[in-house]
Amino acid sequence: MSYTDPESLSRGSRQQARQRAISEAVMEEGSVRIEALAERFDISVMTVHRDLDELEDRGLLRKSRGVATATSTSLVESSDVYRSGRQIAQKKAIARAALEFIEPGQALMLDDSTTTLHLLPHLSDKTPLTVITNTLTIMNELRNTRGTTMIGLGGDYYNWCSSFMGRMTVREIAELRADLFFMSTSAIVDDVCFHQTLETVDVKRAMFESARRRVLLVDGTKFEKRALHAMLPLADFDAVIVDSSTAPEHVERLREQGSTVVIAPALGTV
Repeated sequence: MSYTDPESLSRGSRQQARQRAISEAVMEEGSVRIEALAERFDISVMTVHRDLDELEDRGLLRKSRGVATATSTSLVESSDVYRSGRQIAQKKAIARAALEFIEPGQALMLDDSTTTLHLLPHLSDKTPLTVITNTLTIMNELRNTRGTTMIGLGGDYYNWCSSFMGRMTVREIAELRADLFFMSTSAIVDDVCFHQTLETVDVKRAMFESARRRVLLVDGTKFEKRALHAMLPLADFDAVIVDSSTAPEHVERLREQGSTVVIAPALGTV
């Protein structure tokens, strides 16, 4: 296994890409010796230890006696480390299509999905905006964006998804009213959004109830996945944005049920 580590990426981006590759390698094999990881990724043993310490802190693996061991596959797949490297082109295309729903002066609520992260570079074209989020990554990305007012939701911090969740977060959301809510989901089963953790379900439901319009952002792979907890029916959203590789039968079925489905053109085709 190899990973891309281009010089054009920032140090933080290179580290994230490397940690994602390490977590995937450990998850695939179950356990890997630390020296083997250093050799595989052409980095020092000390660097591997630092990466493994961070991944262990996020609950994605365990490190013991020179060996890295995988934890729950569902937790790894739910983590932002893992998700950020999946379906990048599709997520970018979906985010560009989502921009059409945004108007200057609106209050946007953004969940902790990695798809919504691809909205951030384009929000400066829609300012002034108020952005409400429980996601530390989004807060850090937007803190210096001119014309954007940031409302950060507090609560219990969950390192594996870089987000605040829990009763305090839900209570804060209930006191706010957003114009527009963008969210994604881990899986779609029987045309219902599912997620692996109840804490995430509680927060997304609260955000959904606090927004006037709700837009779901999902790439086609979500229709082939499963997760534990039911969240929201797709029919409840004002719009569902999918990528162009989504199987036509899913699009046709949703439209027959009355859902507004937007197919995001692939990048480079518009």
